[in-house]
Amino acid sequence: MATSSASKTSENYTFTAPISGYEQILSPPALQFLTALHEHFAPKVSALLDEQRQRQQRLNEGFLPDFLPETRSVRESEWRVGRVPDDLQDRRVEITGPVDRKMVINALNSGAKIYMADLEDAHSPGWTATLDGQVNLYQAVRRTIEFTSPKGKKYALGDDLATLIVRPRGWHLSERHFLVHGQEMPAALFDFGLYFFHNAQQLIENGSGPYFYLPKLEGHREARLWNEVFNFAQDTLDIPRGTIKATVLIETILAAFEMDEILYELRDHIVGLNCGRWDYIFSFIKRFHARPDFVLPDRADITMTTHFLRSYSQLLIKICHRRGAHAMGGMAAQIPIKNDAEANQRALDKVRADKEREAGDGYDGTWVAHPDLVPVAMEVFNQHMPGPNQLERLREDVQVDASDLLTIPSGDITEAGLRNNINVAIQYMAAWLNGYGAVPIHHLMEDAATAEIARAQIWQWIRHPDGKLKDGRRVSLPLFRELMREEMKQIREEVGAQQFESVPYALAGRLLDEITANDEFTEFLTLVAYPYLD
Repeated sequence: MATSSASKTSENYTFTAPISGYEQILSPPALQFLTALHEHFAPKVSALLDEQRQRQQRLNEGFLPDFLPETRSVRESEWRVGRVPDDLQDRRVEITGPVDRKMVINALNSGAKIYMADLEDAHSPGWTATLDGQVNLYQAVRRTIEFTSPKGKKYALGDDLATLIVRPRGWHLSERHFLVHGQEMPAALFDFGLYFFHNAQQLIENGSGPYFYLPKLEGHREARLWNEVFNFAQDTLDIPRGTIKATVLIETILAAFEMDEILYELRDHIVGLNCGRWDYIFSFIKRFHARPDFVLPDRADITMTTHFLRSYSQLLIKICHRRGAHAMGGMAAQIPIKNDAEANQRALDKVRADKEREAGDGYDGTWVAHPDLVPVAMEVFNQHMPGPNQLERLREDVQVDASDLLTIPSGDITEAGLRNNINVAIQYMAAWLNGYGAVPIHHLMEDAATAEIARAQIWQWIRHPDGKLKDGRRVSLPLFRELMREEMKQIREEVGAQQFESVPYALAGRLLDEITANDEFTEFLTLVAYPYLD
């Protein structure tokens, strides 16, 4: 194959970006596999996305979700998920992060039990970055990955490595640089397909397996589609069914009503559910954006101790343990703070309190975003969880109904909260457009989910009567624009004129203004920003 041109076409597929240097990852057999995945499943992905849009219309008209009457038998009958592999039995601390070369090495060496290599919310999915990520994972599986920093520091894998789990992009995204029969391939299938094709057999030979985190599912029909994808992929490569193991993130409000059903649809492949708190809050705002009675307070007030989040998080444990699946806790956003010992201790105390709550509730493990937080989380879970997991804690004391999952938390909307949302949304979007998907902002690790909360709250507050600041002012489009001008000026002063001009802050501000001013709620900000990536 000649691969130096900007586009490459075969009978079935077309590249719309350069592929030179990626011949190993984009090999003809791998591309045939991707093409087959697309042909079999892209129409089903489109149909599911159509169902989501129809469901959103019903929600806009006043429908409220509940546990499904048609799947009552699944919830009330006795069944359990399939066998959990040995290297997924103990997941007490998982580190998550993007798939750049240095991060992959540091995460695998971090001392965490699991590394979730993220091609989704912590990843800015430019074409080169996505292919580089696949190369990095290919080399990590074969333990050949190395990195030398510009200052000459060398990084390589040690002997005690975390188990690798990969998170592909969600169903809603497409890979615009790879077209099959003229249609953009669903990004979830592209990410899954390349990683599985190249690494499944090697992972099995390593004594592990092809493990995945599945994001953004809204119900059991999407889980059923993933199960069909898994079976097709395994059959195509002559790998026994059930070899793939998945953990599903429960990070949408609608999925919270279908956790049993999601486990059931994936029962031969699933090993757990994860409490994806930030996307869950965003989903709550998004799905009820048209309702004036679902206005949320400042993001800082929406903690895991609020009733609707605590209800969902404890229900997740109960359902998982009843079915023999692991219940995984979520991310504490705090990161270590250098050069300020007092502030750093406060951050560590917040992380510890969050992990104490999770371990005490019965979770089998938790997430951290920084290697320096692994010891803190590990210490907490070692203290509370002497065994490899807490599957024996059935949490039959937990009783949750639909009203618990839909209770609006109390709290204020403040100018500081509005300013923070504007600031975080701009800084994150600018970084994402510049190629970075996980960004430290104000001593918190922000990814796409937290930026989505920030911009969604601004839109929500502007649209509804309860969108009032604590001082009585209405949150309006003019007020938003006034504060955004001030926040842009503040960012410029903080980063300096040179960096402000070299990073696309202005574009980020323009996109934020566009989606805020649009009376139609934008489903994902990444869909709006994606065309600006390479």
